[in-house]
Amino acid sequence: MSTEDRVAASADPNDSPENRGGLKKVVAASMAGTVVEWYEFFLFATASTLVFGQLFFVDTGNPLDGILKAFLIYAVGFIARPLGGIVFGHFGDKYGRKHLLQVSILMVGIATFLMGCLPGFDQVGYWAPAMLVVLRFVQGFAVGGEWGGAVLLVAEHSPNKERGFWASWPQAAVPLGNLLATVVLLVLSSVLSEEAFLSWGWRVGFWLSIIIVAIGYYIRTHVTDAAIFKEAQEEFVEEKKAGYGVGEVFRRYPRGVFGAMGLRFAENILYYVVVTFSITYLSTQREVDTSRILLLLLIAHVIHAITVPIVGRFTDRVGRRPMYATGAVLGAVWGFIAFPMFDTDNSFVILAAVTLGLMIHALMYAGQPAIMAEMFPTRMRYSGVSLGYQVTSIVAGSLAPIIATALLRQFGTWVPISVYIAIACAITLVAVVTLRETKGISLQDVDAEDRRRLAEERSARGTGA
Repeated sequence: MSTEDRVAASADPNDSPENRGGLKKVVAASMAGTVVEWYEFFLFATASTLVFGQLFFVDTGNPLDGILKAFLIYAVGFIARPLGGIVFGHFGDKYGRKHLLQVSILMVGIATFLMGCLPGFDQVGYWAPAMLVVLRFVQGFAVGGEWGGAVLLVAEHSPNKERGFWASWPQAAVPLGNLLATVVLLVLSSVLSEEAFLSWGWRVGFWLSIIIVAIGYYIRTHVTDAAIFKEAQEEFVEEKKAGYGVGEVFRRYPRGVFGAMGLRFAENILYYVVVTFSITYLSTQREVDTSRILLLLLIAHVIHAITVPIVGRFTDRVGRRPMYATGAVLGAVWGFIAFPMFDTDNSFVILAAVTLGLMIHALMYAGQPAIMAEMFPTRMRYSGVSLGYQVTSIVAGSLAPIIATALLRQFGTWVPISVYIAIACAITLVAVVTLRETKGISLQDVDAEDRRRLAEERSARGTGA
């Protein structure tokens, strides 16, 4: 280790044996809750293609019509996520990350369980999709507050030189949650007849949420907020001049918010095309069996979960920008390679296409928590990262399956879909180019710079400048 590295390590309060021992507990707590919440979120996504389109809407004779309507309700969750991010971010910056994470996991669990109890269109008519919309909104609102709190709990406990690696673990929990949802639906669709699965079998996956929510909530009661947050909280109580919340973030760090949105854009679109629209394409265009699709996705999710922390480690070694830029460039060409692979009807080739897409996604996704945490000071970090991350979901992930399905329906070919993905990746690449490299930066230094700027403003006001 060089002299500079030794000085940096000694100056880093998180780089101590005591903190490292607690860090693993924090990572486990963040991942446990994130797995639970994303299990439920992705359960809805998969069910939108397999179940909701048939059970909650009028049968028009074209399966894509029901799927499109189900995806519109799916999008409601994305619209609710920024609202959840704003509310949870506001109170999370004021009262702490831990308490808000406990609230979010309970909200999403209750909403998901109730989804499994809903009657279908044949029983109650349009009340069925109406109730689904309400519960989807609650689910999305809670998930909107989940991500920022989970990743910041880890990022703020992590050593400066390893923040990319440790903060990537909650990201790995997302494919694990998706994996769990896929396993549940795969087992149910395999052991039950199609009639039984559509009648009641799909509901079991939603009811199981109560059990895993209880486990996740219990684990989260055994962690504490990071020292840097407690210091910022005490400082805010003493001074009562440094603001927080969405308005303060936009006023002082608009570049950070819009930069985070640009980074998120292509990553979010690519992910939902790979894990959600691919089911639609394979089932409606290639007539691939549902169980076969779910099995292939299951394998791909495992590889994705393993890849994310590996990429996170590389973001600490080679930098945030090079890894992200590589993901954006490769993502732009993925569609032109993947859809011809889907059309082969060969399971191994299809698996390779899905896995490739998720590995490219990991190049962008793994470094997001560290990058976004390093953009904002502690007093408004929860609001900043939640806003940048969740608002983008409205125009990116929520619309991606809808746009892709509509393009397929209109043109009958995958080419426009691939162009759509490529344009999204070009937008994100521009954001990466304008990004400041923050590898190894101290969050204490970010806070110090924020305090300096506040002091200059107060001094200017005091002198009448």
